[in-house]
Amino acid sequence: MFSKNLERLFLAVILIALLVLVKNYYDGYTFKINDIPDSYKQRIANKEQEVIQLMQSHYGFSFRVPIIITDRFKGRLYGITAYKDGEIKIYLNKKVMQESMDYMVDSVIAHEYAHALIFKLGIRDRNKDSHSKEWQQACVNLGGLNCEQYVNSQDVVMGKLPF
Repeated sequence: MFSKNLERLFLAVILIALLVLVKNYYDGYTFKINDIPDSYKQRIANKEQEVIQLMQSHYGFSFRVPIIITDRFKGRLYGITAYKDGEIKIYLNKKVMQESMDYMVDSVIAHEYAHALIFKLGIRDRNKDSHSKEWQQACVNLGGLNCEQYVNSQDVVMGKLPF
């Protein structure tokens, strides 16, 4: 009798695990083929508005940069700011949004806007890594929570924990 109950429990656990795997696969697939959810768009727009207000208060002017969501990034790069022919664009990686949207909003948008501001101010980076002291200060002024050179994996992981 105990053996039969244990067998049923084991089968139930396997079935639940399979259902969870199928749901996760389906969620990932639908996220990949569809536009980002409206709730994500709203969070990005709200953060952008906050960054623009901070720019106005710290620098006396503000400007908006097109934010483009793309799944064409290679690897796990969260975002990049491109400056070409006097035009500035911010690209955000759709592939990492689903699992790290909080980090994207809290850190990456201000990080990339800080690059755009540095481009706009015409400050040349002496270090050639685009994360100069001027950039770090701009990132802080624009509300970035983690104004480091690149994504802090520890912050992403810790942000997902329930405590």
